[in-house]
Amino acid sequence: MSRLTHEAQGAYAPPVPARELIAHSADGARLHVEVHGPEDAPAVVLAHGWTCSTAFWAAQIRDLAADHRVIAYDQRGHGRSPASEACSTEALADDLEAVLAATLAPGEKAVLAGHSMGGMTLMAASARPRFQEHAAAALLCSTGSTRLVEEARVLPWRAGRLRTRLTGAVLGSRAPLGPVTPVARRILKYATMGPGSSPVMVEACARIVHACPRAVRHAWSAVLSTLDLDAGVRELKVPTAVIAGSVDRMTPVVHARALVAALPNCVGSTELPGLGHMTPVEAPELVTARIRELVATYAVKPAEAGQVAEIKEGA
Repeated sequence: MSRLTHEAQGAYAPPVPARELIAHSADGARLHVEVHGPEDAPAVVLAHGWTCSTAFWAAQIRDLAADHRVIAYDQRGHGRSPASEACSTEALADDLEAVLAATLAPGEKAVLAGHSMGGMTLMAASARPRFQEHAAAALLCSTGSTRLVEEARVLPWRAGRLRTRLTGAVLGSRAPLGPVTPVARRILKYATMGPGSSPVMVEACARIVHACPRAVRHAWSAVLSTLDLDAGVRELKVPTAVIAGSVDRMTPVVHARALVAALPNCVGSTELPGLGHMTPVEAPELVTARIRELVATYAVKPAEAGQVAEIKEGA
């Protein structure tokens, strides 16, 4: 499956992994997995969102891989992971468990970060044994647990049945996105990014989103439209931080505030003024720094923390 990201520049150019592997989910689905950085370094697992791919985390991977083992995978049907008829929150949880089993040693801890549908993946898997075995802490970026279509502000109308119905039709459209044109960039920027997003950021996101097959986009939109992961939030008992953009139209800050209120062990909430839904791309340094903080605080023993600092200084 192609990834139209080869023309991305600088921090948003997809880095070359140290190794690649295939993880097999519970139903046999094949998941493309990339591992970056030193094999003996603290582990970070990155789960991308709807219509994205591992390339979405390029900036985080590029920075963290200097002194972390960064594991990123393509959700089923996205990036290089083949599509599957099974599209559900259960499948998302199965897939994450398969990736953890394929990349982490028994009992090994990692910080898990999820953006949008990736955050929902963490919520869906929170009560699973393998999640609880491996998760040291979690970061939820620009995500929500329920009422996604009802709360979305992609259409600038008053909340109500009409807006909900039309929003669902827009997000669930089977229409092809076509090539990345100036008009396509403007639409994507309006719907998913803050007004101050640079052309480089918009271009990187547009190439990733437009590479997602329309059948996959439609199939997962149906899952998101009926999402109910409130129980999963209550089971997400590891230390969890939340990040959201103040002008996010896809998952407005009402979702982040609801998560903060419901999480059993919330260790911080950050609302970024003027930023939209694509926070790891729009605020790469801040998201990366938050992941680093979670690793240093919850996933690295004191003696190891000093070693990590030395590696970073010498990089």
